[in-house]
Amino acid sequence: SDPRLFREELSVMSKAFNAYKCSLSENDVPPQPAPFPHRCVSLRPSPPCDFFSIHTKEVLGGGRFGKVHKCTDTKTGLRLAAKIISARNVKEREMALNEIQTMNQLSHSNILQLYDAFEAKNQVVLILEYVEGGELFERIVDESCPLTEVDAMVFVRQICEGVQYMHQMYVLHLDLKPENILCVNRSGHQIKIIDFGLARRYKPREKLRVSFGTPEFLAPEVVNFDFVSFPTDMWTLGVVTYMLLSGLSPFLGDDDSQTLNNVLTVNWYFDEDAFEHVSAEAKDFVSNLLIRERSGRLSATQCLKHPWLNNISEKAKCSNIILKSQVLLKKYMARRLWKKNYIAIAAANRFKKISSSGSLTSMGV
Repeated sequence: SDPRLFREELSVMSKAFNAYKCSLSENDVPPQPAPFPHRCVSLRPSPPCDFFSIHTKEVLGGGRFGKVHKCTDTKTGLRLAAKIISARNVKEREMALNEIQTMNQLSHSNILQLYDAFEAKNQVVLILEYVEGGELFERIVDESCPLTEVDAMVFVRQICEGVQYMHQMYVLHLDLKPENILCVNRSGHQIKIIDFGLARRYKPREKLRVSFGTPEFLAPEVVNFDFVSFPTDMWTLGVVTYMLLSGLSPFLGDDDSQTLNNVLTVNWYFDEDAFEHVSAEAKDFVSNLLIRERSGRLSATQCLKHPWLNNISEKAKCSNIILKSQVLLKKYMARRLWKKNYIAIAAANRFKKISSSGSLTSMGV
């Protein structure tokens, strides 16, 4: 909130940018495929310890499903990741099977690949391609990697290419939030789309409705429990692009109720200060995605033809203004971490309270 401190942070990043010698057009290679051929995986009953060494102390990430750990194929020494999913009931197991079936259909360099899958007691273990760059937004807030609009173009173009492929394969991701976009490494600009636990096969004759997701990334049709389709993913891409360019979340309110109301009323605007150095092309790109009517949104193929995502090499030669989003995203990430910790502590306290009152049985635990 202090303009002087804000300017100082931007000054620090400007100095970092002058030391940042990597040219997008010269040093960035196209996204690399997985270090193994595409595999169609079936869920196996064998315990993973016979084939894989899962490093349980090395946590790569986690979420509603459980945790992801580093992992090694004991036979070949190949570095992989192990996603351990809770499967205590039929519904949870079906969700894990859905993720396996979805990933079996997808072979693209911007989509994380599945290597193997095992079923253990109350758990399903997915063995996945390993990438070391971490979440896209975590990479962006690193001051040693200044963010320009050209960087944002490179990231968004790859997301569009991955989404275009998914939609050609009639797959809806339905959870394209920042946590589900990983960087391949900590220096380049290659990304992988991950987490297909909520993905659905799109069947035009079937009217698909869903009731899940993170409020600030939900499309209006999800909030309204209306039919979802390819444009549902495109709305979320619009939210992610807005955040990349500005560091602000366009629909985020003081609570979930306000956030959902902002989504339903399509209540958003380009913050004048945050978008000060953002091009008209970029704003036009976002404006053509954050549209209430699904038919009005750009498709992934149309996004890839949009002027903003083309002639990137030429734009890289003359674009060196650092976006303010890097500073503002730090605040967003801090708030997100606080919220996650708050929810975890609250859940632990509720469990402790229930346990001490002896009412676990009545809850079916």
